[in-house]
Amino acid sequence: MKALLSETPGGPETLLLKELPTPEPGEGQVRVKVRAVGVNFPDLLIIKDQYQFKPERPFSPGAELAGVVDAVGPEVTGLSVGDRVMALPLWGGMRGEVCVRADLCHKLPDDVSFEQAAALQMTYGTSLYGLEARGGLTAGETLLVLGAAGGVGLAAVELGHALGARVIAAVSSEEKRRVAMEHGAEDGVVYPGGPLDRDDQKALSSAFREKLGKSGADVIFDTVGGDYTEPALRSVAWLGRYLIVGFPAGIAKIPANLPLLKSCDIRGVFWGAAVERDNAGFHRDMDRLLGLLGEGRLNPRIHASYPLEKAGDAIAELSTRGIIGKVIVTLG
Repeated sequence: MKALLSETPGGPETLLLKELPTPEPGEGQVRVKVRAVGVNFPDLLIIKDQYQFKPERPFSPGAELAGVVDAVGPEVTGLSVGDRVMALPLWGGMRGEVCVRADLCHKLPDDVSFEQAAALQMTYGTSLYGLEARGGLTAGETLLVLGAAGGVGLAAVELGHALGARVIAAVSSEEKRRVAMEHGAEDGVVYPGGPLDRDDQKALSSAFREKLGKSGADVIFDTVGGDYTEPALRSVAWLGRYLIVGFPAGIAKIPANLPLLKSCDIRGVFWGAAVERDNAGFHRDMDRLLGLLGEGRLNPRIHASYPLEKAGDAIAELSTRGIIGKVIVTLG
């Protein structure tokens, strides 16, 4: 089988496509013939040794995948050869066949494509966990999403809308604002490219408050970080919840007086660790997301699809700010 491998730390250009033997599933594992892999920002970090997890090399990037079970290891129940599944190996997905823990696999309805499934788990799983479990978002509240046209951000827009919130999208271009509004945002703010000086930050904070209204945002879902965090935090509502989801623009330095003045919470969203701690919750969330997908209330947007041979280019595209939705790698 073919596999995309990280053998030394570095960017996507260091990845190598090699032929490897077909693996055999161990106890509690199934082997999945991979059909589609979701590409996420952690893929860019993990190959550089900049992510929370540092797997032993050589390894394949690819934290989420969809495919067909073609072998079942000992002590596995509930899954059989031929089952269509999506799976969350956290890394290792970009290869022809993958052995993954059975409890990190979830069966797919026949009407859900492999590409849809590969675009669903990490982005929508992170967003659902962030908005509900960490953010406590309820119907009628106002939600501000930073990076609202990326994979996780656009998922948060759709889910926020589905949960009955008023959603304001913060994006880096007018095209992205339009897409976010097509997916459920009521309005949007187009922010400038960084870095932002103090005047830029004040102007951005004013733009947020203008769209949010006098009360501000009950929940802020921040997938951007950097110079954008403080202006957004200044627009949070009294008793609001500020969710730290990611920081491709850099790790923000937050003035400690701001949470005090708004009596607000700043909360981290680390969905991968949450899945390890609550496997049953992971499966409940996947069932819920598949249900919303079947009802037409979610619509994963595929920005681009690459073959495995070009998967390095797919990961490299994540370092640009031009992605709207999700990037997918397809096999077979």
